[in-house]
Amino acid sequence: MSMEREERRPCLREAILAQDGRRFPGKSYADAVLVPIFEQAKRYLLQPMLAIHRAHLVMLVEQGLLEADAGRRILAALDGIDPAEVAARSYDGRFEDLFFYIEQLLIERAGEVAGNLHIARSRNDMGVAMYRMVLRRQILQVAEAMLALYRTLAELAAEHVDTLTLAYTHTQPAQPTTLAHYLVAAADVLGRDLARLQRAYDLVNRSPLGAAALTTSGFPVDRRRVAELLGFDGLVENSYDAIASVDYLTETAAALQLAFVHTGRFVQDLLVWCTHEFGALKLADAYVQCSSIMPQKRNPVGLEHARALLSSGAASAAAVIAMLHNTPFGDIVDSEDDLQPHLWQAAEVGARVFRLLANITGTVEVNRPLLEQRARASFATVTELADALVREKGLDFRSAHGVVSRAVRRAEEHGRQAAGITAADVAAAAREVLGRELAVDDDLVRRALDPAVFVAVRRVTGGPAPDEVRRMLAEREATADRLAGWLEARERSLAAARQRLEEACRAVRGERGAPTFRD
Repeated sequence: MSMEREERRPCLREAILAQDGRRFPGKSYADAVLVPIFEQAKRYLLQPMLAIHRAHLVMLVEQGLLEADAGRRILAALDGIDPAEVAARSYDGRFEDLFFYIEQLLIERAGEVAGNLHIARSRNDMGVAMYRMVLRRQILQVAEAMLALYRTLAELAAEHVDTLTLAYTHTQPAQPTTLAHYLVAAADVLGRDLARLQRAYDLVNRSPLGAAALTTSGFPVDRRRVAELLGFDGLVENSYDAIASVDYLTETAAALQLAFVHTGRFVQDLLVWCTHEFGALKLADAYVQCSSIMPQKRNPVGLEHARALLSSGAASAAAVIAMLHNTPFGDIVDSEDDLQPHLWQAAEVGARVFRLLANITGTVEVNRPLLEQRARASFATVTELADALVREKGLDFRSAHGVVSRAVRRAEEHGRQAAGITAADVAAAAREVLGRELAVDDDLVRRALDPAVFVAVRRVTGGPAPDEVRRMLAEREATADRLAGWLEARERSLAAARQRLEEACRAVRGERGAPTFRD
């Protein structure tokens, strides 16, 4: 290092410290980290924090670790905290974060005894518990919106069991199917996405409380009682696991990301189908925007925004997993304040976009005649003609495939569509491909090339035949009812926990008619 540079460095150091301060937190650290964290905590974590304070207080009193009078004083201080007042407060550097601010409010109102509320507890287990409480609520909100879309897809499918359309592979017309067959497939993917979200909820809704910093405590706390009061379904039993693990975050992020990616593929199809050239769908006016200069335009902005939001949500969820890659297996900020907003953002996007898509698909108009016309004009039915030659004329499939392929080329060479293929074309193709005559009548060819027949004969499990699709739809309706029952059960469980906590707090207050403490 040059002499001049050595002389400059102390000056730079003093200039930075003069601006940033010499005590924690430095101004740049506060601006970059603590102020955003404080604002996020006020919005997302205040109510879970107050609930955890109450549940922990009840448990301490019940376990005899806190005298009843002290419990009443602390609870009165908790009851006196006005969430709106806290929300209006700006970060001023007096307290590192919301936890210490609330703790100071309690000490000011209840006295030093409020410090005992932190017996057998750490910001570590509190933080993870708060994140889990926020996340479980968000999972239920996303799941509710996804279920609305699932039901809408099934209802739309029920209207279009007989609506013929073309199915595409490699973006090219492949075979006839029905719109209902397509929609059930989209619903089934969404159903599996919902199942992944259910599994994530089961993992999220486990209590880390009582783990303290990471090794529990020498105080005889009752971890299960706190979990019960807060609506958790059980414990993250190993206390190190409770603090160090992040799989409840990654599983939720992965479930959300997959749901966004999968639904985005469906939305891309809808956007193509809404184009003037394709003309299959027409969105309700509520989701269409007129051009500012071209009065004929019907811009499907509802779907465009949905596609963009799905991509945004997928990116936010991916950020969660990326931020956790190669982090230590222990308590570390990478899994805390800087990461959580990405997951919260992904969940909030999910709750909005799936509800929007449910409403868009529930009001869409389908151009049935155009879809059927395309199915009849396309050569996509010729697979069934090959199948018919196998079933009714005893050809092996590869030979039948060759004959039909040549018949299609003959029709194209003469400017005819699929419906224009005749028995004479098939017979001529057979002579060229097989080197022999093949007796084929026009009725066989006509039936085989009818897209309605193509669909009707595909009665194999999962096929597009109307009766088979109706069977699948009946099962999907039962699936939707089970999902709705799961959501209702989770909501009832959380509501019951809130009631238990309130009754336990009444007991601490000594209110008349309140339940007595448990033995």
